[in-house]
Amino acid sequence: MARFRWAYVDCTDQVTHAGPTGSVQFLTGSNATSGSARFLFMTASNTLHLTGTLNVSGTISASHYHIKNVTEIDASGSTFFGDSNDDLHIRTGSMSVGTSGNTIILRVDNTTEAVTVRGFGGLYEPVTVTSYTASAPSYIMGVQNSANVRIEIPSASTYGSGALLIVKDEASSRAGTDIVLSAAYGTAIDGGNSYTLTGSNPAISLYSNGANWFVF
Repeated sequence: MARFRWAYVDCTDQVTHAGPTGSVQFLTGSNATSGSARFLFMTASNTLHLTGTLNVSGTISASHYHIKNVTEIDASGSTFFGDSNDDLHIRTGSMSVGTSGNTIILRVDNTTEAVTVRGFGGLYEPVTVTSYTASAPSYIMGVQNSANVRIEIPSASTYGSGALLIVKDEASSRAGTDIVLSAAYGTAIDGGNSYTLTGSNPAISLYSNGANWFVF
């Protein structure tokens, strides 16, 4: 013989639910939850949709972070972009880099298409041997060897158009020795295969048009 016992259910404590399909439930009152079409979890795409403002008092961690229609980003502390050499970061508009005291160090103006810097330092390489090959991104080469020195200047196409190179004799004495700049195969320096610096502490400035080097 089957035996049955009584069960008491207090129906006033029953929790009620409401909201559209897929809505994330939140407490709306005593023993009642509801949902909103502005806060939905789409099971088909495994995506959580929020329409409105999200305030986070902790850390957001994501494998992919997409920001659209941003009006302002205000952040303190260090910020890092990219994690490999082939990463490309593109921005449209002007840009300023300054100190905490609002001193502008770097300014990029997209109206004038000009870059203004408070101070500039290029890559410096000392030349202490008698045979030296420059390589991008060499910018300033200071020749310290007082003997005859030959410097091979790479192809202008390697550096690209608008690139600059400076060679300066830093030796305290150069008695009858020369500094010879030799152009890479297929590249010329003012139309010639080489350019010779003579005399006391000579210097030369070169620019590239992408195909050849020119003295200026």
